[in-house]
Amino acid sequence: MKTLLVVSLLSAGAVLAQPSLTVYNQDFAVVRDTVEVTLIPGVNELRYSGATAAVEPESVILRDPTGKIGFQILEQSYRNDPADEALLLKLYEGKEIEFEVDAGEGRKTLVKGKVVRAGNPSPIIELDKRLRFDLPGRPWFPALGDNTILQPTLTWQLNAAANEQGALELAYVTGGLSWNADYNLVLPEKGDVFDMVAWVSVRNGSGKTFEEANLKLMAGDVAKVERAMGGRRFKGEMMPMAAMAPMDDQVTEKTFDDFHLYSVARPVTLLDKETKQVEFARATGVKSERFYVYDGSGLSPFGGSLPMYGEGDYGGAEGNKKVATFVEFKNSKENQLGIALPKGRVRFYRADGEQLQFTGEVEMDHTAKDELLRFQTGYAFDLVGERKRMGFTRNERRNEATESFEITVRNRKEEATEIRVVEHLARWANWEVTEKTQEFTKLNAQTVEFRVPLAAGEEKVVGYTVRYTW
Repeated sequence: MKTLLVVSLLSAGAVLAQPSLTVYNQDFAVVRDTVEVTLIPGVNELRYSGATAAVEPESVILRDPTGKIGFQILEQSYRNDPADEALLLKLYEGKEIEFEVDAGEGRKTLVKGKVVRAGNPSPIIELDKRLRFDLPGRPWFPALGDNTILQPTLTWQLNAAANEQGALELAYVTGGLSWNADYNLVLPEKGDVFDMVAWVSVRNGSGKTFEEANLKLMAGDVAKVERAMGGRRFKGEMMPMAAMAPMDDQVTEKTFDDFHLYSVARPVTLLDKETKQVEFARATGVKSERFYVYDGSGLSPFGGSLPMYGEGDYGGAEGNKKVATFVEFKNSKENQLGIALPKGRVRFYRADGEQLQFTGEVEMDHTAKDELLRFQTGYAFDLVGERKRMGFTRNERRNEATESFEITVRNRKEEATEIRVVEHLARWANWEVTEKTQEFTKLNAQTVEFRVPLAAGEEKVVGYTVRYTW
C-alpha cells in the first residue's frame, strides 16, 4: 500500500530561503526559491503556494542541486484560480447561503437565498420562491470549498524510495516582471560637461510580493536570450546564476555569456504592483559635444535611403527648415564612464541660473564601453535652414542626370555657432560633385556634409551641383 504525504511549503516545518530574481528587459524573469522538505517512502504530495500569478508552468524545475535527495516527479500541476466571490458563488450553485442586506435605520440583517446561477451573464438568486437577477446583498459563505486555493499553487506528486530530508531548489520563468534603465544628465548653464545619475527601475506585476530578494538584472540582445531559453522555456540545466560577493556599490556589473549581468548588492523587497528604483551609476565631469545638423531632405542625417534615379522626385520641393540639435560623448573610462550601459531612457537637464530645466529625452540602446553615443535632443529655435533645388537635367542618350541645390542657413543666436549641412546624393550609385561653394566631407557612399561656421546673426548659402551616371 502506498503512503501519501501532503507537504505544504508554507507550513511551519518548511524553511523558505531568500528568493532570487533575475529580471530581463521584456516583461519576464527567472525566480528561484530554496525550501527544506521532509519526504517519506512512497508518494508525497508537495504543494507550493508562493508562485506568481504569471508563472510559466512548463518552465518549472524542482531539483536537488547536491544530488543527495532521491525522488521522482510523477506529475506536476499548476492552479491560478484563487478563491474570490465569483469562484465561491460558482462552487455554491444549487445551494443556499446567507446574504447581508439593509434592514433600515442603518441596521443589517441576514437572509437566506439559493444560488441558482453564479453569473455569466448575471447571477440568479432565489429568495422567498422568487428569482432576482442580481445579488440581494453581500454573500456570506459557510466555508471554503474543498477544492479552493488562496494563492496560485504548484503541486507535485513525488515518489521517494526512502526517508529524505534536505533542501530542494525551485526555479521557474514568470511574466509580469521587467526593468529598465534611466539616465539623467545635468548640464550647467554654459558648457557641455555634464553630471550623470543613472537608475534601474524594476516593475513587479507578477501577482506576488518578493521579500528581501536577491536581485539580478540581465541586459543584452533580448532576441538571443529568448532563443537561448527556447522561447522562455528552460530545457535541462538552468543557466548558472551564482551569487556575487557583497560589495559597497549599489549595483555591480559583470560580463555573462554574450550579455551583461547587473547584481543589486543588498536584498530588495518588491511588493506586487510596485515599481522600485535603485541607483545604478553616478558620474561627474563627463565631456560631451553639442552640434547642429541641417538635413533639408528631412532624412536622418546619419542614415536613411532615397529613391534612385527615375524612381521619385526627391529634392523637387522646398525641404525641411528645422535644424536638429545633437549631443555626443564617449562611454570611456577617460571620460568618467567606461561601463556597459543597458538600454533605457536618457533625459537632459540644463541649469538656467536658478534651477534645472528639462531640455530633451531620447531612447538609448545597449551600449558597450568605449563606444560613442550620439543623441538628437530636439531642434534649435534660433537656427533656420532652407533647401531649394535650382536645376535638374536628364540625358538619356548619355545615361546621366545633373542636379543643383542651394542651402541657406541662418544663425539668429547671439553667439557664433556652426551648422553641419548634410546632403544625400542618392539618385544613383555613381555620382560626382562638379561644382561647390565650399569643401565637404564624405560621410558614406551617398552622404556628404558641409560644415558652415556662422557668426551671430549671419546667413550663408551653400551650393553644389552633382552629376549622376548609370
